[in-house]
Amino acid sequence: MAATRTRGSSFSRNVSTVTSQNSGLKHGPNGTTFLSSGIPDLDKILGGGYTLGSLVMIMEDAEAPHHMLLLRNFMSQGLIHKHPLLYASASRDPKGFLGTLPAPASAKEDKTRDLTNEKDLRIAWQYKKYFDPQLNISSNNESYLCCTGAQQDYCNDLDLRKPLDRHFYSGMNVGCVSIQDSPDLASLQDQCAKFLSQFSRNEANISSAGRIAIQSFCSPQCKFANMEWHMLSFIRSLKAMARSSNAVVLVSFPPSLLSPSCSKRLQHMADTLLSVRAIPDEDKEMAKLLTGYQDMVGLLNVHKVARLNTQVPVILETTTFSIKLHKRRYLVLECLNQAPVDGSSGSSYNTSGSCSGSTKAGSLDF
Repeated sequence: MAATRTRGSSFSRNVSTVTSQNSGLKHGPNGTTFLSSGIPDLDKILGGGYTLGSLVMIMEDAEAPHHMLLLRNFMSQGLIHKHPLLYASASRDPKGFLGTLPAPASAKEDKTRDLTNEKDLRIAWQYKKYFDPQLNISSNNESYLCCTGAQQDYCNDLDLRKPLDRHFYSGMNVGCVSIQDSPDLASLQDQCAKFLSQFSRNEANISSAGRIAIQSFCSPQCKFANMEWHMLSFIRSLKAMARSSNAVVLVSFPPSLLSPSCSKRLQHMADTLLSVRAIPDEDKEMAKLLTGYQDMVGLLNVHKVARLNTQVPVILETTTFSIKLHKRRYLVLECLNQAPVDGSSGSSYNTSGSCSGSTKAGSLDF
């Protein structure tokens, strides 16, 4: 008897498979592949991480270097997975930045953090007896939660106070480029093209994935800072090269130093668009509106999420998250929880809102 053959549509796309030797990658919907951002909460928010072949852009805050937190975790996670890295910066010695990358937390620290994360389950104490203590509360999102159990190879908890071991970034797979003295972006474009050519999508299997990180693109230290059309052409070309490769390109830029039209064009070209903003130390009005304001170090806004191979947009429940440092070591993203005002209470990330009564007499406004 002839073997049964599975029928496939003539319009179906050839999907590359991830080999077992390459950690740090996992399959997503519509034939996409995710690459970890190095922040477990951000991976969960984005639906799994950064999409392979996408351009990620981060809008910097002129008053605080919070974008460096996202940049460091992205680079460190790739080095832990032995992903080739190309790092470009406007500093004269970009290699010195590699010494500030965070290291993965030890197994003992991971276990301690898992126990403290139990407080994230916001249920009444009298109902806890109905839950099995061995039950994984996040079983529905196990494909996205990547910092425990079998998914530990995909995303690590990175300790911001512990530097990454030198052997991770002293190999041949790490390249550093200084764009401070470059008259234009032609040299950087050639190096990006050479780097991305190693990760062509023509292969059936994804044997390796690359990462490109460009810090403070179009900063005043660069000689091409006033050549806006030249910078737009470079980003457009970089996005096209990334789309045909198994790599993720992350670019941070200060929008306040650009003209409004140039800044809008850069935002439009991004597949995933994020922005970070500092929080004033003594903002009494915001402290009244938000709970846990004293523990926040900044705000993260998700403006756009990459959607490749589909036309269905991503609609997030919330787009603004607070940036916190758990034990001053681990980067944590949480939903903004509004302080109770007139009997109403805000909802936190991964929790559903509910109608709760107030001590004051009055009608509920739905």
